[in-house]
Amino acid sequence: MQQVTTNAYRQDALWRYIITGCGLALIVLTLSIGAFLCYKGVGTFTTYNHSIAEFLFSADWAPSDSAEGGGKVGAAIFIFGSVITCALALAIATPFSLATAIFMTEISPELGKRFVQPAVEIFVGIPSVVYGWIGLTILVPLIKNIFNLRFGFSVLAAGIVLAVMIFPTITSLAADALRSIPKSYRAASYGLGATRWQTIAKVVVPAAVTGLMTAVILGLARAFGEALAVAMVIGKMRAFPTSLLSPTNNLTAAIAADMGGAMEGSEYNIALWTMALLLFIISLVCIFAIHFLTAKGGKQA
Repeated sequence: MQQVTTNAYRQDALWRYIITGCGLALIVLTLSIGAFLCYKGVGTFTTYNHSIAEFLFSADWAPSDSAEGGGKVGAAIFIFGSVITCALALAIATPFSLATAIFMTEISPELGKRFVQPAVEIFVGIPSVVYGWIGLTILVPLIKNIFNLRFGFSVLAAGIVLAVMIFPTITSLAADALRSIPKSYRAASYGLGATRWQTIAKVVVPAAVTGLMTAVILGLARAFGEALAVAMVIGKMRAFPTSLLSPTNNLTAAIAADMGGAMEGSEYNIALWTMALLLFIISLVCIFAIHFLTAKGGKQA
């Protein structure tokens, strides 16, 4: 009996060390990625003596593809392109995602579990290049014909493609947030004479608002990090868009298109690494926002 207890204790300790080691390795990996991006990205400001204000707010983008520097690294066009396409994607995807999540959890849970949820999960497994290719061959010509444009590459095309891509992320997390609300909340609402729609709008959704906001923020983080699909439909024009039908460029598309052709260590190469660092910082901000909302929701509960 004592031998069995000793073996069980050793196995428990072994698995505890393995799991702890995996967790620590993940932390080290994240910190290493952050440190590497900082090491490569800050060269724009330390090695080539550009200011943060120039990088963030200037539209003059003409970095030198050499170690001497002397070019201009204003990334405002790419930053604005990322912001406007992600904002449009959220505006399109969020209503559909929340409506689908409510249907899956509150209106028809059985139908949602059997058919709607598997259909939503299929979207997650589709590669980015497929979304981009469908957008390039179907959506772009459609926008061109509908609005009588020379080209269909536009902010609108990029926003729609991104919206489809972040739809399953927001929907799945929003559904989990709604399912986490105790059934007693609904029973109490029905007991007071509320209808199903009143219960959903006045009880369930407000109680799950922290989880719903977390779903939207994670969807936003996914949208900011997407490169290939957006690059195929946004037009990659280095100009501020004058409307949703105008082509432009964004951070991820610029990095994906130019990183392979820039000389290692050149001003151009380092400026692209600075863009990557900016995307990493945006991801961190989203994560901290999620933790803040979670902590705030926990206190309110």
